[in-house]
Amino acid sequence: MDSLFHNLTRLAASGVLVLLAAILFSLIKGSMPAIHAFGFGFLISPDWDPVTDRFGALIPIVGTLVTSFIALLIAIPVSFGIALFLTELSPRLLRRPLGVAIELLAGIPSIIYGMWGLFVFAPLFADHIEPWLNDHIGPLPYIGPFFSGPPMGIGILTASIILAIMVIPFISAVMRDVFDVVPVMLKESAYGLGSTTWEVMMSIVLPYTKVGVVGGIMLGLGRALGETMAVTFVIGNAHELSKSLLNPGNSISSALANEFTEAVGDLYTASLVELGLILFFITFVVLSLARYMLYKLGQREGKVS
Repeated sequence: MDSLFHNLTRLAASGVLVLLAAILFSLIKGSMPAIHAFGFGFLISPDWDPVTDRFGALIPIVGTLVTSFIALLIAIPVSFGIALFLTELSPRLLRRPLGVAIELLAGIPSIIYGMWGLFVFAPLFADHIEPWLNDHIGPLPYIGPFFSGPPMGIGILTASIILAIMVIPFISAVMRDVFDVVPVMLKESAYGLGSTTWEVMMSIVLPYTKVGVVGGIMLGLGRALGETMAVTFVIGNAHELSKSLLNPGNSISSALANEFTEAVGDLYTASLVELGLILFFITFVVLSLARYMLYKLGQREGKVS
């Protein structure tokens, strides 16, 4: 029986690797016409003209990376605050209802977020937030050009905020769960020595749970990088490279969702498949860097006296 269980688990693990290799092979095979036609220039070209068969991935790549970065920039501190409140500050009667509410937010389909973002958030953003950004931050040097532009409601910044709202439940739920596993004795000892709640979180809880916290952030980043429908609704879907975050843009996932069913010709289809290959590569690199960072953190444990 033990041998059967061992072989089944080995088969399951091998199946994941085989599936991953098959996906990678199909992406490479499907994108070969575009690779042969454009080469490395596909990554740095802003062109996207199906009429003349000129394609480039620069605008979708920039849109994917910028929206994901801004989303995490918003989501990480908010998620940390939620997890801190639920584990240390919330009244006991509120902890479970708030925790369930966060988990329910994580289960909402992305298309619902997209529809809410397009019909509710975008008009409010255009009428109240973007004019304020233009008037108060737009004139500032250096950062002003990033917040100047017509108040249309849809664009890179809107998509980033919707992404942040989507990944906050994932990151905060993981943070809350890993914060809960910290031994109570460690926290009570720190409180007994006169530490504040903030000092306990930064000096005791976070070092003890750093692997889980980074894992939760990577989970949110993976969701942000590959999100399709919500971004498609609010990013504007424009193949234009603009410095302003208020202007419409595009991402890899939204480009695939909008154009794959309408792609005519081998080169057009291959270019879209190559976009998928690039997204696969970006996700792989990000997760590999996260694992390397955790490995280096693990090496440092026990070395500081």
